[in-house]
Amino acid sequence: MAAALQIVGDRWSLLAVREVLFGNHRFNEIARNTGAPRDRLALRLKELVAAGVLETRQYQDSPPRFEYHLTRAGRELAPILNDLRQWGDRWAVDHPPLTVRHHEHELKTRVVCATCGERVRESDVTRESNVADWDIAGPVAG
Repeated sequence: MAAALQIVGDRWSLLAVREVLFGNHRFNEIARNTGAPRDRLALRLKELVAAGVLETRQYQDSPPRFEYHLTRAGRELAPILNDLRQWGDRWAVDHPPLTVRHHEHELKTRVVCATCGERVRESDVTRESNVADWDIAGPVAG
């Protein structure tokens, strides 16, 4: 989780990814819709490209201008952003600013195990550390 947050764990990064997901590919569109300071947004977009979340595509030769598009890694953030939006609608705002629809109904998602197809419940989940000398509570005394 810490490694993922190093890449996308800042407000402007996630809002930029949201905007590209919504189909806003040009810097001015992303800046307008996020409200991010232009210098900070330029840095975040550069970092997202370097991390492989976004890619640039030239749309004009003279002067050279580029658009931002999601890579596979960026597209895989869509369900995470949707879950974060749903959480925010429930816990952070009085009136959700956006309704996402799936066909004719509001989209509400849940976590399902891709291996067995079962709904994932916290009580059914276990965690194990894959790091030497650590367990789920932290460093193991040696």
